[in-house]
Amino acid sequence: MTGPALEAVDVTRAYTMEGVEVQALRGVSLRIDEGEFVAIVGPSGSGKSTLMHLLGCLDRPTSGTLRIGGRDVARLSGNELAELRNSLIGFVFQSFHLLPRTTARENVALPLVYRGVPRAERRRRAVDALTSVGLEHRVGHRPGQMSGGEQQRVAIARALVGAPRVVLADEPTGNLDTRTGHEVMDLLERLNRERGVAVVLVTHEPDVAERARRRVHIRDGLIERDESA
Repeated sequence: MTGPALEAVDVTRAYTMEGVEVQALRGVSLRIDEGEFVAIVGPSGSGKSTLMHLLGCLDRPTSGTLRIGGRDVARLSGNELAELRNSLIGFVFQSFHLLPRTTARENVALPLVYRGVPRAERRRRAVDALTSVGLEHRVGHRPGQMSGGEQQRVAIARALVGAPRVVLADEPTGNLDTRTGHEVMDLLERLNRERGVAVVLVTHEPDVAERARRRVHIRDGLIERDESA
């Protein structure tokens, strides 16, 4: 590990709901180093998804310091934050979030469109990413023509196509059967091991959390314990 890819220092996040302030995070400090494999676990309403959104630059903290790749997000404009997110972070969601009318190759290439990568290069890199997750035979298929496990593999390829430092996976096995879920976890472990990409996943499944080398337990907006395997 060469340094922090993501770092939160005494971060809070408050929301106002129907005139009532809700403290989703109440002072969280967390460092994710390059190459780590971390599971964030906790009951519903614990703040784990809020923390994931902050780490992914999808939201900003109410107070505290959040650094992505060493840069303080509070000092960045909206466009700068979007560029940072696109260059350093890949996302994998429980519900895949694939465009239904486009092929696997086009879905995977989408993050490169926002970077201004030429079309031929986008297509080449998308095929390479799909090959890395074992889907070179599915490049021309649309999501509806693939199984749930295959769709999640497409989502992982999309997360990897921009060569991110961190992949954030929000309940990546939540919509999959047990066998397919294990296959997706095998893939994330292999990519973490072979590419050195940090993987941070949110899960409520104990067997999934056990696959991580580090587990961060959150309850009531605070880190309850942080343990290494």
